[in-house]
Amino acid sequence: MRIGIIGSGRIGANAGRLFAAAGHEVLFSGSSDPAKLEAAAAEAGPGARTGTPREAVEFGEVVMIAVPWRALDDVLARAGPLGGTIVIDTTNQYGPGGLEQLPEGRTAAQVNAARMTGARYTRSFNTLTAGFQRESAGREGDERVALFVCGDDSEAKAVVSRLIEEIGFVAVDAGGAADATVMEAPRREGAVYGEEYREPEARAAVEAARAGRPIPPTPVY
Repeated sequence: MRIGIIGSGRIGANAGRLFAAAGHEVLFSGSSDPAKLEAAAAEAGPGARTGTPREAVEFGEVVMIAVPWRALDDVLARAGPLGGTIVIDTTNQYGPGGLEQLPEGRTAAQVNAARMTGARYTRSFNTLTAGFQRESAGREGDERVALFVCGDDSEAKAVVSRLIEEIGFVAVDAGGAADATVMEAPRREGAVYGEEYREPEARAAVEAARAGRPIPPTPVY
């Protein structure tokens, strides 16, 4: 599969490396520093290249967007039309002063899905740090770490879930974009953001959130 990365910092570069290691073609973009893009591609190996955000969209069957919240509108303008493209949004609602204010009753996923006109939107790779994702990828069996995914396009979520599984995590469906609060910043009681889960506990947490029950305490592994 061809995967375009827009935002080749810690989250984007690490995910791209993992996708390349799983046999996918990857194009890194979205950095003002060409050396950083080249370094990401070199680490990812011969299946990786660099380009512009627009080239990443034209190249990718799937596009990961991993940029700061306030940079997103500018990046999307440079990326061009996303119609029909499966998008993985990793962007958390942090600005220079901390958490950004969201419209009343809207999740960050809903806000970003509306910004990405026509995209087959999913949200994932946003609950754990890049360093932890790098360290914990590729575990096997019951030791695999959960990566949560949400979105309103079930087929897009299935594609993203397969990619998550291929790089050594377990994909856990957190529901639609309206259900994304449980996997969004900040780290707090009653959310999975910032916490490490294995599959059974991750699914139990999602079910509790959907049912309006308290999420069980974070496991200690």
